Amino acid sequence: MTVRPILARAAFACAVTALAAAAVFHPAWAAAPIAVPSAAAPRFTVTVTGQGPDVILIPGLASSAAVWDATVAQLQGRYRLHVIQVAGFAGAPVGGNAEGPVIQPSVEALDGYIRSAHLKAPAVIGHSMGGLMGLMLARQHPEDVGRLMVVDSLPFYPVVFSPAATVETVKPQAAALRDMAEKSTPEAWAAGETRTLARLVKSPEGLKAATAAAIASDPSVSGRALYDDLTTDLRGEIAAITTPTVMLYPWDAATGAPQEAYDALYTSAYAPMTAAKVKRIDGSLHFIMLDQPVAFAAEIESFLRPGS
Repeated sequence: MTVRPILARAAFACAVTALAAAAVFHPAWAAAPIAVPSAAAPRFTVTVTGQGPDVILIPGLASSAAVWDATVAQLQGRYRLHVIQVAGFAGAPVGGNAEGPVIQPSVEALDGYIRSAHLKAPAVIGHSMGGLMGLMLARQHPEDVGRLMVVDSLPFYPVVFSPAATVETVKPQAAALRDMAEKSTPEAWAAGETRTLARLVKSPEGLKAATAAAIASDPSVSGRALYDDLTTDLRGEIAAITTPTVMLYPWDAATGAPQEAYDALYTSAYAPMTAAKVKRIDGSLHFIMLDQPVAFAAEIESFLRPGS
């Protein structure tokens, strides 16, 4: 069996996750914002803790800032951590994401935050959509990023459906998924998320928390962010990114896909980006930080080590 049909199912699972209808907010996964990039209608809120070199942590599509809790506990005695909560995800107010595109304006807001907070080339770590945002930031505002870690993201995600995919061929399906979010009922999407997240997280506790965050996400914000994600193609741009980058991707035998196929998919996707080191984390699904916390913590230490 080839990797593309399997990854295509995973991609669809991520899409369904992103379109979860709003339900009861799960307080354990709420960021406690102490700084925002704009006093009116922010694109995201930021929680700042710790002292030391600056590190920005960006969660993924329909995810909570609390996905980084273990990383914060690991680093806050040695680093100053800026944990992003995208507006409209995980029960956070929709803020500036109430309408229109989500990802590109959030990247611009992140550039504004880095400048206004006078951060000097911070390390940036992003998961999934957050990884795509990190790539976009490094490409569009290279002075903003000292080093970058991308956790399971691709320069153009629809290649998991077809290597011949283009933005134009993907747009109709992406628009349909976006529009589906507006018509969904909370009950239907809550039930769907229970099934969907099981394909993305192995850890029982991680699965519970990630599912709650997805269900609590605003359906319109999630749908539009998904559309942005599926129609953003950086394949022709990543060669110009010179920021030192580590890209982590998962593999697990339970997917039924050959390890070699996963290796080929990710290494070929990042081959034009000579500044990138691509590493596989075994025994994990999409949420590497939840499924393999010890291995992930070791990669974080290596990534942040001076001179690495």
